[in-house]
Amino acid sequence: MKVLLGIGGSDDSIRALEETAERAAKAGDDLSIAIVDNPASERSKESIEQTVNDVLSEAGIDAQIVHLKGDPGSELVDMAESEGYDQLVLGGGQTSPMGKIQIGGIAEFVLLNSHITVTLVR
Repeated sequence: MKVLLGIGGSDDSIRALEETAERAAKAGDDLSIAIVDNPASERSKESIEQTVNDVLSEAGIDAQIVHLKGDPGSELVDMAESEGYDQLVLGGGQTSPMGKIQIGGIAEFVLLNSHITVTLVR
């Protein structure tokens, strides 16, 4: 399976990276990582890329790493659809005190606009 993981530096996206890399190693998926601008994250792009490299190394897999510029949601959807990915994976989603899922703006945009399967890791 050809999988695209979008990561913007939030704790949720780092957790999604770890789980997706582990799954890709077991399943033999073709994994690509797209680092996007996330104004809500305090991590620098360099720090995010170093974390990505560390996790991939630990999982024992290679993956293409790209930096997307512009609106993160739009860029992820465009890349996933134009390059023929089977699945788009994002971190995100917190459970509210009422038990409802709360997702960020990037994840919401992708979920509402993607024509391919989106997996939300929480």
